Amino acid sequence: MSDGRGGQRRRLATPLRTQAGPARLVTAMRASNTGLLALSLVVGAGAGGGAVLFRWLIKQFTLLLSGHGDYSLAGHAANPHLPGLGRWFVLLAPVAAGLVYGPLVHFFAREARGHGVPEVMYAVARRGGRIPPQVAAVKALASALCIGGGGSVGREGPIVQIGSALGSTLGSIVRVAEPRMRVLVACGAAGGIAATFNAPLAGVFFAMELILRDFAAQSFGMVVLSSVTASVIGRAAFGNQPFLHLPAFTVQDPIEYALFAALGLAAGVIGVVFTRVLYLIEDGCDAAWQRVRGPEWARPAVGGILLGGLLLVLPEMYGVGYPVLGKGVAGGYGIAFLLALLAGKIVATSLTIGIGGSGGVFAPSLFIGAMAGAAYGQTLHQLAPGLSGQAGAYALIGMGAVFAGAARAPITAVIIMFELTGDYAIILPLMAAIVLAAGISHLLTPDTIYTLKLRRRGIDLNTDPAAAALASVTVGQVMRPATGTPLPADLPLTEAAAQLSRTRYGQLPVIDAAGAYRGVATARALADTLAGPGHESDTVASIVEYPPTVSAAEPLQHTLDVLATTDGPVPVLDHDRARLLGWLSHQDVLRALSTPPATPAPTAAPAPANQHA
Repeated sequence: MSDGRGGQRRRLATPLRTQAGPARLVTAMRASNTGLLALSLVVGAGAGGGAVLFRWLIKQFTLLLSGHGDYSLAGHAANPHLPGLGRWFVLLAPVAAGLVYGPLVHFFAREARGHGVPEVMYAVARRGGRIPPQVAAVKALASALCIGGGGSVGREGPIVQIGSALGSTLGSIVRVAEPRMRVLVACGAAGGIAATFNAPLAGVFFAMELILRDFAAQSFGMVVLSSVTASVIGRAAFGNQPFLHLPAFTVQDPIEYALFAALGLAAGVIGVVFTRVLYLIEDGCDAAWQRVRGPEWARPAVGGILLGGLLLVLPEMYGVGYPVLGKGVAGGYGIAFLLALLAGKIVATSLTIGIGGSGGVFAPSLFIGAMAGAAYGQTLHQLAPGLSGQAGAYALIGMGAVFAGAARAPITAVIIMFELTGDYAIILPLMAAIVLAAGISHLLTPDTIYTLKLRRRGIDLNTDPAAAALASVTVGQVMRPATGTPLPADLPLTEAAAQLSRTRYGQLPVIDAAGAYRGVATARALADTLAGPGHESDTVASIVEYPPTVSAAEPLQHTLDVLATTDGPVPVLDHDRARLLGWLSHQDVLRALSTPPATPAPTAAPAPANQHA
């Protein structure tokens, strides 16, 4: 019997041990550095696989809707699937794509609309890195349809959002803490960029500079591992070649550094113009759609008619447009057409986003910069052929500088251009131009192409949410009203002892003969004084203390330094600093952060001091 019972106990214990193993593994993954490393590798692999799938979807939808692998260099060719329409099919391609991705985004993941990176930045800064899991699938389909249907947007914004959503989903499954969740989101963003552009370093710095906005050592290490993992997967699928084949970079004369610097300043202005036009056209599309009063899900299809009209005039704007970019850098277009492509890309990208399209603005900024730099280089070559180098060199610098002017991410801009060229000779002029572009951009506007989208919603990532909450609350709204009776300065200590023993904070205000506030008497000071001989006849005036005070009308944020240097609660006085209205403690500040008061406390007409102590 005992053996049977023992065998039964052993059989019952085995499942418990089996269940405990996965639980311990999940706990280790959730809390340990080794677990975070493993999760970052998984996220990198997922982002790399997502990038491969996303690029495949773009190719398939482009073939389906245009009949070409990349229509941007096909001129006004017809769609082989619809030869009867001739070149006019481009009027229908954006409409057909919008009919599919419009409802998809509207009903399943509205975060997938637009260029994606601001949503990830907001999720990291304000939502602890939490991104709905369906965003990855919806963003991949919507952006691939948008680009395949002629949307003049990039693929970096979507892949950043896709990879970040994968990282957030894995973190939610394991239930990691918020700091680790943010790291996993950044890992997904870095992995997506690395695999899509075969640029692992650019992926790392994009994630650190724009998504995390921090360069902590542990976060950096995890993001690097994720980027490497995704890059290995991307290279296995696409080969070890950069996504653009660019000319060798050379500097003909030291005077060219001044010319590159001038290009950097001009590119910074162009980046700001791109940002302004983007949101100006988006506002115009919003206003027009409000007048139409149509359903939001139909907006991409209806607006696709406008985009199709633009593509009919300028088919080079179809899709991402990397072949056109490469041809422009190689000197395949004249100055006038380069400027037309520059303006066309700004309008086409802005219109694609404005009608509700889904895609990134990173590739368009590179395109715009390449056209601006190539036009600048060709102009210099005509004016001073012996002084300036080849126009392609200026196009390379323009690419990085316009992106820096729009996104104000100079480190990322330098790194990605270095990875695209693999030529160290580009570094010095590139760094100079990019820093100048970012600097002039900062002088012209406080926002970037990413943060402006959030600021228009009332979100400022540079402001701590807690500080913003405190700035909107006054001391009078959260203070504890004073109760009890103040102590006259000439009151004997023996009589004051009874009153102080009944107070909430162990201290009471002291008033003079006219009833004006003169300081604070504490129970501790009174006890220390009475403990010594010969003080029985002393008055309250002998123990008055003068702690820092605040006004009831002050913003709560301005009082934090006073609270940090004061042990007890801080006296709150009226505007004239003559009457005590209440007390402010650390607990009151914490209460204000959790539940800010809806209406201010009445402080305009304070009661007399002898009624509030």
